[in-house]
Amino acid sequence: MSRWSIRTLAREVGLPPARIARILRAYDLHPHCLRTFTFSPDPQFKEKLLEVVALYMQPPENAVVLCAEEKTGIQALDRTQPMLPLRAKRPRCWTNEYVRLGTRTVLASLEVETGKVFAHVKETRTSADFLSFLDELVKRYEDQRLYVVLDNLNTHKNEKARNWLRLHPNVSFHYTPTHASWVNLIECFFSILTRQGLQHSVHKSSKDLERFLKAYFAKYNDHCQPFHWTKGPEKLQHIIELTQQFQAEYAAANL
Repeated sequence: MSRWSIRTLAREVGLPPARIARILRAYDLHPHCLRTFTFSPDPQFKEKLLEVVALYMQPPENAVVLCAEEKTGIQALDRTQPMLPLRAKRPRCWTNEYVRLGTRTVLASLEVETGKVFAHVKETRTSADFLSFLDELVKRYEDQRLYVVLDNLNTHKNEKARNWLRLHPNVSFHYTPTHASWVNLIECFFSILTRQGLQHSVHKSSKDLERFLKAYFAKYNDHCQPFHWTKGPEKLQHIIELTQQFQAEYAAANL
């Protein structure tokens, strides 16, 4: 048995289910649950993590800190039957059958100080799309020093991106550790977009989805607030130590 319920556990150990339930509550045990985790294999995990956190908690003066990322494969989904509206004692309902009508990619940046989002909606996610988005960011923050937090996607680190950086000395990239997208604050916004916007939306075409996304960004910026990072270096020490321990054990096991 790989997943236990109170009844299956009671049968296994020969005790009444009520007693098993009391024991599990008393020791705060949850044998029916499973959580996931991913340790970062990045050898510079500590340095990258603390560098990004420092930008959040002690941003440089006379500069703008931005978190940038892409959200790819956003599907335009239509339902095969009409939706049933919200009524007293009954939530809004829709059929579980849907039709895929194309996709869109969002390239977005979040301004750490204000929480405002600037975004492009594209059909593709290429180096050209990314650099075009960066060009618009530079125009938007003309003559300002930009610190841009990014993940380790190839389009963020390839030769074209490096060449673009050399031509824009007022911009610097600061990469999150590998497999640590939770460090990038724009993931908070993408979570809100998914839960409040996309999960309950219906779109008749990819163009309809694109219009919805642009309208959502504009409305979000009308009432947005910044996300405040609260875990300083001292509070991150535990995860740093666990990650370094995992990396050492993994390296030893693969010698």
